[in-house]
Amino acid sequence: MACWWKNGIVYQIYPRSFQDSNGDGIGDIPGIISRLDYLRDLGVDAVWLSPIFQSPMADFGYDISDYRAIDPVFGSLADFDRLLAEAHARGIRVLLDGVFNHTSEKHPWFLESASSRSNPKRDWYLWNPGIKGKPPSNWMAVFGGRVWEKHPATGEYYMHAFLKEQPDLNWHNPEVRKAVFGEMKFWLDRGVDGFRLDVVNYYLKDAELRNNPFTMGEYPRPYDLQSHVYDRDRPEMHALLRELRTMIDTYPDRMTVGEVMVDKPGNPELSASYLGAGDELHLAFDFTVFWRKWNAESFREAIGRYYSGIHEKAWPVITFSNHDKPRAIDRYQNGPETVYRARAAAVLLLTLRGTPFIYYGEEIGLRQGKIPRKRIVDPLGVKYWPVNPGRDGERTPMQWTGETHAGFSTVEPWLPVNRDHQRVNAQGESQDPHSLLSLYKKIISIRRDRPALHSGSFRELPAPKGVFAFLRDAPGAHSELSEEASPEPVKGCAVFVNFTSAAVRCSLSEPGVWKGVFSTHTGKGEGKVEAGIILQPDEAVILERNP
Repeated sequence: MACWWKNGIVYQIYPRSFQDSNGDGIGDIPGIISRLDYLRDLGVDAVWLSPIFQSPMADFGYDISDYRAIDPVFGSLADFDRLLAEAHARGIRVLLDGVFNHTSEKHPWFLESASSRSNPKRDWYLWNPGIKGKPPSNWMAVFGGRVWEKHPATGEYYMHAFLKEQPDLNWHNPEVRKAVFGEMKFWLDRGVDGFRLDVVNYYLKDAELRNNPFTMGEYPRPYDLQSHVYDRDRPEMHALLRELRTMIDTYPDRMTVGEVMVDKPGNPELSASYLGAGDELHLAFDFTVFWRKWNAESFREAIGRYYSGIHEKAWPVITFSNHDKPRAIDRYQNGPETVYRARAAAVLLLTLRGTPFIYYGEEIGLRQGKIPRKRIVDPLGVKYWPVNPGRDGERTPMQWTGETHAGFSTVEPWLPVNRDHQRVNAQGESQDPHSLLSLYKKIISIRRDRPALHSGSFRELPAPKGVFAFLRDAPGAHSELSEEASPEPVKGCAVFVNFTSAAVRCSLSEPGVWKGVFSTHTGKGEGKVEAGIILQPDEAVILERNP
């Protein structure tokens, strides 16, 4: 039986920036509903919504005050139920952003916990009296300062890995686990198809609160000067995730994908470890490629390490952009070559082994926004500008049309629309057969029609320097077996990506009759391939073997 979260494609929506339906400059659930046909036509199988729950918005929804209520800025519970029904009617599943490492300081659980040292919910959060008037450990917060905040009313410190408005839950407490599982079940019972789990590797902290050792960091944050061995990635996490997986699997066809936060330059083995033997997270993001330059050898090494670390019963996930990191098209930009790199990156994203996640606007080439200082709203940007401008640039409004406000809203949006929206927009690209949007639709269609690309094996192919090449054989093919298996060719696809600015000749020694089915360069693609191919600068090609 096909598994949708393995074979499908997920599209991430940042709701504030996707589509405004009521003219307040902020995207909302009815706006998402109005764009479901666009997503169906694009060919995605599921959408992941960044947080839409009730929140004071200290971190734009990643500080939740009620897990069972929709924040009024996005709509109502009735609106969400309609979104779920409309999406399912189009064959699109819906994933919610589960922010369960911490809550808002205004969540009823924390208000109770903070009311007195003897409150029954006191142990639902991480409280400590400190040591001789000082915090109990040297742990630093991701968003600056120490993780320990002195609470005047009770005289103790509480822990927050991020903002002080985001107190961390105590996942060592069985009552907390039961309560959080109950919040998840509320949405699963409603028909939600799964959760993206925010900073999942932070759930458990060292019970002894031991100090983190120091290390050499590259950022202005004190957080980056510590090795985070005691405030995240605790070995006890694996038992907790198996417990979570057991609960999730009582609901047929549901899934989890975890955000595994790591430090630069990445740790693909760590991300892979959270999949267990296919019995922990269903999927786990690895962000190593987010720090890699446009270089074939660097990509090959990062992806190879990730794949090597994954248990044979587990499954990878591929993503190049999200709401926390600068957009891939800008990370890989190189003047006039930028558009070709974006096209080649699309081929990689959709043909590598694993479940692809597309960040909204990635399919049209939405660029990193340039946000004036007076318009910065992200707490990271507010605190660290200009060294770190924050995450607003990757969250600018979706560009639907070339009209004022890009068809996103009828008023000035919460973040400024990119200036290139008259040229880069979904409406214009949908009418251009050579646009990036048309390319995404074509590759998605090719992927959907070929089991080798959505569920097949992966094997690197020999290639010249600067080229990343790999073979995707159909499920059950010989390349999944031992080296002694039969060399008889089977139906499969080979992918070649040229990361260089020069033409490169590549040989093709794999047996079988090969033909080109797609190229990122207009005018190339279909046709029989003999001994090899010539790749143009930043060109990606998909070949198919017919044994």
